[in-house]
Amino acid sequence: MHPNRHAIAFGSLVFLVVSVVLIIALLFWGWPKYKVYKKEMDGIAALKEAEWSKQILIEEAKAREQAALMQAKARVTLAQAEGEAKIVQAKAEGQADIERAKAAAEANRIIGESLKGNEEYLRYVWIKGLQDGNGERIYIPTEAGLPILEAGKAGK
Repeated sequence: MHPNRHAIAFGSLVFLVVSVVLIIALLFWGWPKYKVYKKEMDGIAALKEAEWSKQILIEEAKAREQAALMQAKARVTLAQAEGEAKIVQAKAEGQADIERAKAAAEANRIIGESLKGNEEYLRYVWIKGLQDGNGERIYIPTEAGLPILEAGKAGK
């Protein structure tokens, strides 16, 4: 056996005990600092998460506002287009009325010209109308502007 073997074993045991005591002392010193550090990091993480959540809510609100503005603009544009379409339709209907009136005037002119100098045909149409009438009475105004009422009944 080696003569310093006991000294080496004792030195190793002292080193081991001193090392364990140092580790325990280090833990007692470092553990509270680590807990403070961990709480600080947890707080920073929670703050960052809250900031991101807030930023997400802000962006969502901006997007909703922008969508509402775009919908309002679309409704205004649609209303303008509908108004313009109604104006165009009204103009087209007015133009169609004008064309119908021109056609009716032309038809009346043609009928009027064809009846000029055609006294016998007019008399025939008048007699035919009297024959087809269902007991209708015709009131003819006199000089005073008053009609002769039921003049045809006097003879019956």
